[in-house]
Amino acid sequence: MFVQEEKIFAGKVLRLRVCTMEGAEWLEEVPEDTTVEKLKERCLKHCVPGSLEDPKTVTHHKLIHATSEKVLTDTKTVLEENIQDRDVLLLIKKRAPPPLPKMADVSAEEKRKQEQKAPDKDAILKATANLPSRNVDRTVAHHNMRDFQTELRKILVSLIEVAQKLLALNPDAVELFKKANAMLDEDEEDRVDEIALRQLTEMGFPESRAVKALRLNHMSVTQAMEWLIEHADDPAVDAPLPGQTPSEAPAEAGASSAEATAGPSSEAAGEEAKDELTEIFKKIRRKREFRPDPRAVIALMEMGFDEKEVVDALRVNNNQQNAACEWLLGDRKPSPEDLDKGIDTNSPLFQAILENPVVQLGLTNPKTLLAFEDMLENPLNSTQWMNDPETGPVMLQISRIFQTLNRT
Repeated sequence: MFVQEEKIFAGKVLRLRVCTMEGAEWLEEVPEDTTVEKLKERCLKHCVPGSLEDPKTVTHHKLIHATSEKVLTDTKTVLEENIQDRDVLLLIKKRAPPPLPKMADVSAEEKRKQEQKAPDKDAILKATANLPSRNVDRTVAHHNMRDFQTELRKILVSLIEVAQKLLALNPDAVELFKKANAMLDEDEEDRVDEIALRQLTEMGFPESRAVKALRLNHMSVTQAMEWLIEHADDPAVDAPLPGQTPSEAPAEAGASSAEATAGPSSEAAGEEAKDELTEIFKKIRRKREFRPDPRAVIALMEMGFDEKEVVDALRVNNNQQNAACEWLLGDRKPSPEDLDKGIDTNSPLFQAILENPVVQLGLTNPKTLLAFEDMLENPLNSTQWMNDPETGPVMLQISRIFQTLNRT
């Protein structure tokens, strides 16, 4: 008996359910080695008789596996697409691609884009050619802004003197300022991230150099490591940062021990309290002294300026490196000495500030004095104190009074 070879080696026959968007449904029996394209031809022949006369009909349709929602590939076989017996397939006509735009439509779109395009420099000059010209003196605007900063510093200097005199009359002022002094000992600027420091020391860098590198690079371990490697052979790598002063702890300890040795007499109790309050004022001021940005100091000193000049420039210009450079190259006004001068106590501005009830109440609060001291040497911290519930109302009243009288 003769048996055809293809029947001997024929693959497994699968019974597949095929559905169309129109609701037609039937069974197709196909060997598992049948390609998806052949299966699609059989499906089209069944549901759309005569459709195969157009060769594009096959390419305009697709088969989708209903369970996995996967579009079947024409060149793959049923077995390769992992189709099982009794699976459901969807025969769907592909969406026709959008027609290409006509030349008239393209021109209209380009014209619309041109109309929406922002005008260039020539178009602006042409449109404004007949307008009267007005020259704005930018130096005057800058000078007015500098005057505002200078006047604000003068106001703070004078208010600090008034606040110290008022607080000296408060019997609890010494204890209040001792607490404030202790709070200042925890200044965030003097802290070093212990985890970052340990990472650098474990790499083999000396602790003193690692601390310096972290402070120069705002506690960034990566940038600090790059700085340490770059300055490994620098002879000045262990020099203290510009603007840093030796610790005054021994002197303060000596003063406190001397005070402890001399027992207070009943006659001088009031004087000692006053002297203690004065010493606390001095300590607070020393702790709130201006601290120049070390990176800005180094950058300006590399230009050839002296360290003292650089620190003065940064103090006058609130640690802004570019403004400090302009100050050093310019007339150097205002001078650092001008920053320590208070406002005329007989001026209408100062009198209006002192007569304000909110300011009067605030001057009796030790925290207000701390805020004034901080803003005096670190103007960038003004926002912090403006948002503080205790000092914010005082600063708001001072600002309003200044702006009101400055407009008159």
